[in-house]
Amino acid sequence: MIIILLILSVLAGVFLGKFFGEKQKFAKNLLILSAGFLITICLNDVFPEVYSGDNHNIGIFVIIGVLLQMLLENLTKGFEHGHFHHHHEEKNILPVALMIGMFIHAFLEGIPLANEKNIFSPYLMGILFHNLPISFVLGAFLVQKDKFTTSSWLVIAFFAVASPLGLLLGNYFNPDYKVYFLALVGGIFLHISSVIIFESNKNHNIDWMKILMVICGISLALVGHLFHSH
Repeated sequence: MIIILLILSVLAGVFLGKFFGEKQKFAKNLLILSAGFLITICLNDVFPEVYSGDNHNIGIFVIIGVLLQMLLENLTKGFEHGHFHHHHEEKNILPVALMIGMFIHAFLEGIPLANEKNIFSPYLMGILFHNLPISFVLGAFLVQKDKFTTSSWLVIAFFAVASPLGLLLGNYFNPDYKVYFLALVGGIFLHISSVIIFESNKNHNIDWMKILMVICGISLALVGHLFHSH
């Protein structure tokens, strides 16, 4: 069921991108909403679990996650933030480096889901919510004349199966290693959501809509947390 949800979240984002890809304001608000949701999941659920054990060096893995995401962004060029430079658009394909970076990113996210039975776990909800804006940008870029080509579907499938493959591989790891992968992905999430939320507004003016979207994302995550805790 979790694998199906992971794939569906990608497909949902892709089709949103197909139909609303030209609406940049919609894309921006979806991205900020997901960032508010993601950072709340990190601080309220992921990090408490990471730091609940006796490993006092676990923070190093969070830092590695932050640094890893910075390295991956040399491949993805900020795709996770909704940024994409369209100078490759005339080729009608995504750069190979970007696809590899996206795959690694999504693959790592799937590993901590190994042996997860609760489809309402905050971490899973964070990934599903996070998939929407990334897939939105993907769908908006790949659509041609209101439809997807065969090559477009191959790219979508490549990204959609990344997290499920991480989950399946994680089943073969020692369960004690889960916290290390969770710390790693927590660092990745922290970096992505922080960049989206705290990147400068134009002329450094207060963007009330951005603040509202962040608050909405935080509220949704808190509701999910309360639901899960009961």
